[in-house]
Amino acid sequence: MRDKNFNPGKGFIFSKHVPEELSHFERVFDVFKDLLTHTSGDIEEAFDWLDMLDQEYDIFSDEYTLQDFEEDLKKRGYIREEDPEEGNTGSGKGKNILTPKLEAALREYALDQIFGKLKKNGAGNHRTHKTGIGDERDGENRSFQYGDDLTAVNMTESLKNAQINNGISDLRLTEEDLIVEETKHKAQMSTVLMIDISHSMILYGEDRITPAKKVAMALVELIKRKYPKDSIDIIVFGNEAWPIKIKDLPYLKVGPYHTNTVAGLELAMDILRRKRNTNKQIFMITDGKPSCIQLPSGEFYMNSFGLDEKIVNQCFNRAAQARKLKIPITTFMIAQDPYLRQFVEEFTAQNKGKAFLTGLSGLGQMIFEDYEKNRIRRI
Repeated sequence: MRDKNFNPGKGFIFSKHVPEELSHFERVFDVFKDLLTHTSGDIEEAFDWLDMLDQEYDIFSDEYTLQDFEEDLKKRGYIREEDPEEGNTGSGKGKNILTPKLEAALREYALDQIFGKLKKNGAGNHRTHKTGIGDERDGENRSFQYGDDLTAVNMTESLKNAQINNGISDLRLTEEDLIVEETKHKAQMSTVLMIDISHSMILYGEDRITPAKKVAMALVELIKRKYPKDSIDIIVFGNEAWPIKIKDLPYLKVGPYHTNTVAGLELAMDILRRKRNTNKQIFMITDGKPSCIQLPSGEFYMNSFGLDEKIVNQCFNRAAQARKLKIPITTFMIAQDPYLRQFVEEFTAQNKGKAFLTGLSGLGQMIFEDYEKNRIRRI
């Protein structure tokens, strides 16, 4: 590729493209962020992987060593040494831990990887066809009505009206002269993202939890940047379901769990019931069939073989319940097992939602597109 410069006298002049030279730190930092996501935030394990990669690919040199990189991370505020008095679960003084700055950098890195670099827009950005009290100028004017926000008054047009109605010599502004500019109402969306952390997410040597984490971090960062008025809650589900904080996403791991989809759906609906806005949705990332429910006695009923009718029917009931609450569920099945298709199709039919049977590569873009489409359709 070549850079081009415009010369007013001679037109465009093309020259050889010289790529920007990255600093030693920036060159290694991207690799390190990827490793941190794979190791669920284990810095020491990420350093071990860096050391192994260095032996094969010469990442470091005498000029810039792994120790130099570690010191740079500390100087820039990305990691710090753990204080044993904080009560953390680390091994004591000297253990490196992530700072909030690095947690945010991981979300930003996931966003750039999955959705590409996005420019920050103004608040909102989800539009409707409806006019009313809002914060985006529509360009259309109308007469002032009782209850209109005074900040929407178009003073230029209002003064022009006052001149026409009262004349220059007796210029006064009355309620009849006031003109307001229509605004577009920007609706809000409340989203719950459910992430399957059952053991099958790392079964058969295939890492499915890392892409799921990246998608979750990217989606959070996307909403914070483009749709700051929206809300997103993250829940994980195995034998049970529980909410996690955004800052905990990099540390997410699978457990020796079955898949209690029912518990996840119940928690997601409980969260969304408390949201005041009318636009709500659930995204569910999973790689397998439901295999667990909790009985009224508190005991768990589990069956990993096939599709257990007792478990499956409860999933269908929750899907229908969400439909009655006008909460669409979009299921992203990170697997393509043929026998799951019938379950997913019936689950989706019960909810009138959507489902994608997909591999791992296109998951992020598909969630992004569906988030946009749900916004447009639901508002």
